[in-house]
Amino acid sequence: MAKEAGLTSLVQLLPILVASAQKLARPPISNYHVGAVGLSSDGRIFLGVNLEFPNLPLHHSVHAEQFLFNNAAANSAPDLRFLAVSSAPCGHCRQFLQEIRNSTDLQLLITDNQNDSNFKPLSQFIPHPFGPNDLLHKDTPLLLEPHDNGLILDFNLSNGYTRDNPNLENSALQAANGSHAPYSGCPSGVALMDCEGKIYRGSYMESAAYNPSLGPLQAAVVAYVAGGGGGYEKIVEAVLVEKTGAKVRQEDTTRLLLRLISPQCAFRVVHCGCPSSVCRKASNLCE
Repeated sequence: MAKEAGLTSLVQLLPILVASAQKLARPPISNYHVGAVGLSSDGRIFLGVNLEFPNLPLHHSVHAEQFLFNNAAANSAPDLRFLAVSSAPCGHCRQFLQEIRNSTDLQLLITDNQNDSNFKPLSQFIPHPFGPNDLLHKDTPLLLEPHDNGLILDFNLSNGYTRDNPNLENSALQAANGSHAPYSGCPSGVALMDCEGKIYRGSYMESAAYNPSLGPLQAAVVAYVAGGGGGYEKIVEAVLVEKTGAKVRQEDTTRLLLRLISPQCAFRVVHCGCPSSVCRKASNLCE
């Protein structure tokens, strides 16, 4: 596509795709469409759009930059090097962007600024950052890096729970094991199934500043939208996997959001644990 447009690099293609990305946004509250397009070092391009959910507090919304990073993580992108976005990233998103390795080198372009068409490093947008380097050991995996939380399903805690849909539960477990939750130590994942039997999963993603964190259901909804899913009412079943006794629990907020976007969706929670040696290793990385 870049060659067909007479461009010499994929980087030049990013701002051209932003307008197309904006059309995929779902902002029924603000009607403000945001599109983001990112390029990883392996040459793949990822899209991001903003999502809003009526009748819910605004903090349930998904920002376009969060969508893009979740999309990249779900597809095992090694990193993101360039990011073009339709409007200047808000403070919430600038903070979220800190979660990747060498984040200050991420190159950003704001396409609605007609007077400047140059990519600039994130360090110019957030000159005095607070992020993972302030809280985590240097060897802790960051966003877009491989995660394995070593979780296993614990059906002994499910009060007679039977495995009605093992594929959905295993997908939610896989999402929880890939969750980026180094600050709370409470990884979680959600798997959704639509009326055609397709499964979409999402991993909880934390931010060093806490509030910009992206919940596992929102992450799964991102996968649903990115995968071409239609109306949310087509989501018919959902499973949340989270740790037993977690200090940061996702069950109540997940149940609330699901009830409003897909009232007929069947929802259940499966608790998980991890071998003590794995849990000790994970906690030591935060010291």
